[in-house]
Amino acid sequence: MEQKNSTGTEYPRPQFKRDQWYDLNGEWEFAFDAEEVGEMEGWEGSAQPFSQQIQVPYAYQSKKSGIHSKEPYEVVWYKRTFHWEKDNQNELLLHFEAVDYYTKVWVNGQFVGEHTGGHTPFSFSIGTAVQSGENTITVRVEDRNSVEQVLGKQSWKSTNFLCWYTRTTGIWQPVWMEEVSPVYIQDVNMTPNLTQSSLQLGVKLPRHRKIAYLEANVYFKGEWINTTGAWVKPNQQNISMTVNVESDEADFRVFYWSPSNPQLYDITFTLKSDEHVLDVVNSYFGMRSIEAKGDAILLNDEAFYQKLILDQGYYKDSLMTASYEDMKADLTKVKEMGFNGVRRHQTIGDRRYMYLCDQLGLVVWAEMPSFFKFTDRSMEAMMNETREMVMKHRNHPSVIVYTVMNESWGVNEIYHRKDQQSFVNALYYQTKALDSSRLVVGNDGWEHTLTDILTIHDYNSNAEDLALAYRNKEDYVNGSPSKTSRKQNFANGYEYSGQPIVMSEFGGIAYGSGTEDDWGYGTRPQNEEEALDRFKQLMKSIMDSPSIQGFCYTQLTDVEQEVNGLLDHNHEEKFDTKRIYQIVAGMKADGFIFE
Repeated sequence: MEQKNSTGTEYPRPQFKRDQWYDLNGEWEFAFDAEEVGEMEGWEGSAQPFSQQIQVPYAYQSKKSGIHSKEPYEVVWYKRTFHWEKDNQNELLLHFEAVDYYTKVWVNGQFVGEHTGGHTPFSFSIGTAVQSGENTITVRVEDRNSVEQVLGKQSWKSTNFLCWYTRTTGIWQPVWMEEVSPVYIQDVNMTPNLTQSSLQLGVKLPRHRKIAYLEANVYFKGEWINTTGAWVKPNQQNISMTVNVESDEADFRVFYWSPSNPQLYDITFTLKSDEHVLDVVNSYFGMRSIEAKGDAILLNDEAFYQKLILDQGYYKDSLMTASYEDMKADLTKVKEMGFNGVRRHQTIGDRRYMYLCDQLGLVVWAEMPSFFKFTDRSMEAMMNETREMVMKHRNHPSVIVYTVMNESWGVNEIYHRKDQQSFVNALYYQTKALDSSRLVVGNDGWEHTLTDILTIHDYNSNAEDLALAYRNKEDYVNGSPSKTSRKQNFANGYEYSGQPIVMSEFGGIAYGSGTEDDWGYGTRPQNEEEALDRFKQLMKSIMDSPSIQGFCYTQLTDVEQEVNGLLDHNHEEKFDTKRIYQIVAGMKADGFIFE
């Protein structure tokens, strides 16, 4: 198998790099299991090839998979071989970045693990299953597309409808391997503390009897900043290290991360035992803080007006799967249009997506995809995958908000049902327990219970009406100001308690091909000039409101039947980018301007 260097743009985990890795993307054998007989017939151990080939990591429903079938199959199988020269002293890790939905994996017919959830990464240790020479990985994926599953924007009906799109089944993010020593760095949680100019490290090793020494070296633009070390037990060790600098270029002892200046520190972790190096991981972090204070949101202790755009992460020929180049092109356009952040809506991005936001300077609202039926099973699935979502995002400085539910989807009676209110609150508290350094929105859009931000969705296309509805804060915070949803801002038993207010969905101007299947919000403008004028007036109505601390405009791109993007289905500009920039950046420009 080809061993790759971690400097390539295809590397799946850029914030936790080892020098070498093994790419398992590309052609795999593939089979539909319509009768669900594969396990009974022993497909996991059979040498018989599967009937089709698929390009991993593209779902079979996508054009780029090479299959491009819209037929719904609930069970699919994958298989591929790889050559390995086994070192009995080392461990081999098999990584899946995302597989939808329930996954079982075998290596050489030996079961190595299973995972439930369609949007978060998971790994298996396969060192005991591999052999020297040829090895076979077999994967079975079960995707019922049930409304009790975490689906996000995947249609659970036989066809697409409204803003629900083509289903995604199976492997849809990269598959890869890496070789490590038996004792290795499993995870490091990095939490910046601006007040103390320090970085808190939570280091996790796999369960093992050996105690190892971890050394952390911090650099900024190649200049050494500090080194610290500690003996680490097999479970977890917490370490604090100072990262302040004596430099005229640093603001108040540290280099801050912000959208206007996304400065990043490099950090190298080295794990040692008896002077032998067991593991080396290269990473980075950003020194930034985020908090709600009164009715303002503070980034690095300064008022921060958020100008977000809704990004649903869909691509015409590959559905939710994107290349590094795809993601970079989209996020570069977001910056060029004057926005300072993205709300990643109802899907969880590739880890390279967050890496690009860290690098380019875009804040991220990370959002859990929704389920659509409130049951014991759906609650369990949501709790588990939300935990994995937080662990995936918590080291990225760009991520400032977690949204755990959206528009009461799956908790449709939350306004009056105490059990649904309690469930959303449980998600809120679980997220806070895992990561207390960020803001959390419980139920985005309306019918809030516990939340750090009052978020509102309003697709009123009349700018004058929109401005009037949000002119006086006291008149709308405990009411139902949105003329398009007519939902109460707070669920029964809850009320506004001074949180910052963000218009987290609005706009949605439909402008596209004009076919009968296309849709968006409001009446359709007749030409580009009319569309841009409406965009400008809607933006002005929100940014003129003294009580609103930011917005999220719907949306970045057209998605299948939905044509309210600033970019089209091919992710190309519909409008003059300079004019969009003048509208977005021309109002609410915060901060000092130094000559």
